[in-house]
Amino acid sequence: MPMGLLGLKVGMTQIFDGGGKLAPVTVIELGPCNVLQIRTLERDKYSAVQLGFKDKARRKAIRAERGHIASEFVSKRREGMKQAGVQILEKADCEPQRYIREFRLDGPPPADIVVGAELTADQIFKEGQHIDVIGTSKGRGYSGVMKRHNFHGMPAAHGAKKVHRQPGSTSSMASNRGSGRPKKGHKAAGQFGNAQITIRNLVVVKIDKENNLLLVRGACPGPNGGLITVRPTNKKDI
Repeated sequence: MPMGLLGLKVGMTQIFDGGGKLAPVTVIELGPCNVLQIRTLERDKYSAVQLGFKDKARRKAIRAERGHIASEFVSKRREGMKQAGVQILEKADCEPQRYIREFRLDGPPPADIVVGAELTADQIFKEGQHIDVIGTSKGRGYSGVMKRHNFHGMPAAHGAKKVHRQPGSTSSMASNRGSGRPKKGHKAAGQFGNAQITIRNLVVVKIDKENNLLLVRGACPGPNGGLITVRPTNKKDI
């Protein structure tokens, strides 16, 4: 899996590209992200890079969050591990991070990615590159079938009374041909939204290095201010 970064969705706007064509873009505040830990095959049985994004006030961070990033943090457990000869992982020596995610890699990370390094958008991405954007969609609560699944609803005339937004029959004959219960996956009312969504093969239109902004053509999931994960696409570029 390719290396990515964490960011926040700022909102949507539109810009003109080099050919004078109007492009609808989503603005993402991407990075900078601190490298907190590096997972290796020898020690952790898998290869990955752990990134943190957005500093968190130390007074709001719990003891475990402070110890995760501070090398001078003293604990009885760490002292016991040292005396037992257990290797203590290198610390990033940065502020506690609000968001922490791991990116699994197919092999060891590049030589410039070390614990404590700060990664920016222009280091990982370039203009014109195809990317995958991962976010959490807006939660819409418990919704009916017309809103959740685009059902047409019941007839609006000819004697239909107070059933205009109903789902219709859920009988066994209609759903599963006589089994006595609805078929698995039957569309019904329920929780709508608030789910992880991945949009593939979006194109990076522009990178604003000074303001750590990434402009992506098209829409990205989630509300403004929501956490966004951006990675190079693992599908073939189209």
